[in-house]
Amino acid sequence: MTQQKQHSLLNRSAEACNMLKKHIDNNHIIRIVSHNDADGISAAGVVANAIKEEQGQFHITLVPRLNMDVLSDLRKEDYEIFMFLDMGSAFLKQLNNFKSDIIIADHHQPEDFNPDKHIIHVNPHLFGIDGSKELSGAGSAYFCIRDLDKKHLAHFALSGAFGDMQYHNKFVGMNELILKDALESGILEIHEGLKIQSKSTEILYKSLAYTFKPVLPGLTGDPEKSKSFLEKRGVSYGIKFADLEGEEQDILKDELIKINPKIFSDIYTIPKDSPYLRDLEDFSDILDACGKSKKYSLAISLALGERGEALDAALNIRENYRLQLLKGMELIRNEGAVQLDNIQYVYSEDSVIKKIMGTIISIGLSAGILDSNKPVFGLSRLHKDIKISGRTTHEMVNKGVNLAKALKDCSSNFSGQGGGHDVAAGAMIPYSTKDEFLHLLDEQITYQLNSD
Repeated sequence: MTQQKQHSLLNRSAEACNMLKKHIDNNHIIRIVSHNDADGISAAGVVANAIKEEQGQFHITLVPRLNMDVLSDLRKEDYEIFMFLDMGSAFLKQLNNFKSDIIIADHHQPEDFNPDKHIIHVNPHLFGIDGSKELSGAGSAYFCIRDLDKKHLAHFALSGAFGDMQYHNKFVGMNELILKDALESGILEIHEGLKIQSKSTEILYKSLAYTFKPVLPGLTGDPEKSKSFLEKRGVSYGIKFADLEGEEQDILKDELIKINPKIFSDIYTIPKDSPYLRDLEDFSDILDACGKSKKYSLAISLALGERGEALDAALNIRENYRLQLLKGMELIRNEGAVQLDNIQYVYSEDSVIKKIMGTIISIGLSAGILDSNKPVFGLSRLHKDIKISGRTTHEMVNKGVNLAKALKDCSSNFSGQGGGHDVAAGAMIPYSTKDEFLHLLDEQITYQLNSD
């Protein structure tokens, strides 16, 4: 990434920061609308904490998706400024009709439209920066408050990047600049270690089974196989990693590296936080679990620093969420995906599975349960509609696949809507069009793969 691209994005972000500061100084309530996943909650957290420190006021709403119904309701609200975080770039025309000032801090592929001056649009794609790898929604939101002397809040942006799967052995692009801010502020520390989930708070075999990032093929999502794996190697499975003897820790490290070398890497911690939240990836996962479980007030409370009973409740929600993920993993292990020429799909009407379909298919791809040579689409029925989550690999993107374009173009043929990133995207279509849609989507992906 060139410095010119970086400076252009920072200049746009500074404009957003100036607009936000003006409304804070005028005692206006900042109306925040953000996505309900880890990235969106982290984005809301970084902005809300900044406003709070500036003695300002805010009103937050988390939503699973932005659509015309949500926009219609928001248009009726009487606020001088709206902030759309981790969403909004696909609705520039509709937002242009709002009379209030608007800041959009997003990282999804934007609509081709130039809004009026009352909208400040912060999105890496506008400056030739890859929003699927180099900057998350929380990162875009962070840059909108960074000039208020808020580098100590940079860890929220990294939490969002973790949630958006933008960490691959290191942070790159604008995320690297955010990391530098977090380290300079003293809020964040880095040390090398095993990246198994909740290793200081969870018994070991569960810790391995719950390790979804990076995956441990054969162990991730399977407590019994994780227990057997440890037993065969003479490692105590019913205690926490920290309670293992030094020799057992070394054996475990060597064996896990054989499965996935990425399991031993940099760990990002907030030393002053609770042991349950100290690992930034754990923090991100807990926010995601709260969001996906629709415990929005709890998620925002955690992001604003509440602990105690709020943390206890959040940990229970995460445990239930992990059990749901295990159920989803069992589904795709047992049933696999339906194969078409150049795509595969998983369909479910299960009330649990459909809430976490995108996460399940992501893990399935990473763990090798689903074919990584085909994009995978998770289809979840919601009454008369179907929600679609698409995932693929960066290798497939390099071959020409662009899920955001494919889902946007195909869904529009059936009175639906779609968008996102080249590597991960979503859509909503009428249920009655399911089979026709899948046929067209397969054709579209085939076309992308065969085009120069």
